[in-house]
Amino acid sequence: MDRPDERGGSAAQSDFAHIQRHFDVRINATVAILHPGDYYIGAPGELLGTVLGSCVAACIRDARLAIGGMNHFMLPTQQGDCAAGAGGSAWPATRFGDVAMRCLLDELLRRGARHVNLEVKLVGGAKVLDALSDVGARNIQFARDYVRSCGLTVLGEDLGDRYPRKVLYDPARGAVRVKRLPRSGQYQLAEQVRYLRTPGRGAPEIESF
Repeated sequence: MDRPDERGGSAAQSDFAHIQRHFDVRINATVAILHPGDYYIGAPGELLGTVLGSCVAACIRDARLAIGGMNHFMLPTQQGDCAAGAGGSAWPATRFGDVAMRCLLDELLRRGARHVNLEVKLVGGAKVLDALSDVGARNIQFARDYVRSCGLTVLGEDLGDRYPRKVLYDPARGAVRVKRLPRSGQYQLAEQVRYLRTPGRGAPEIESF
């Protein structure tokens, strides 16, 4: 039978002590906040949050164990050694997608996840500044190619367009809540809210309301 890391949840989470957490009374849950270069495996009952512009976040979980995590990367690739950044800290290499994806997957497998049970959802990659090259599009292409090369399937995505996004991920249920934010950079209530859901019970993967 599959089981999480033998060190137990609290010991394992000590590796991620730098991650900021706060209790959000509006949703009655603790939210762990990720910044560029972070990756993190959620503790039981925690939600994971971040804000994305051209960056991409991959939300990956083992559906059988109901454990999962998120990363937040800025650019597609750089050669790097995951061991140098153990513990999910925002070190330079984890700002790149190839390292951030490998680190998140390695950490999940170390805690007992199995490749066959992994499900992926992708968010971000906006072209938020018209004057700059489309870094978001490069991040999107990288993320899709990387997931495909690992033999994994993307169950849901909210990628591209021109708007920043605020993301809230529930690893236990696999639900990803995305708010599209005004391009002004003022992170206010979004014009559009989308949910990325694991397919089932006749619900669409992406539901708007």
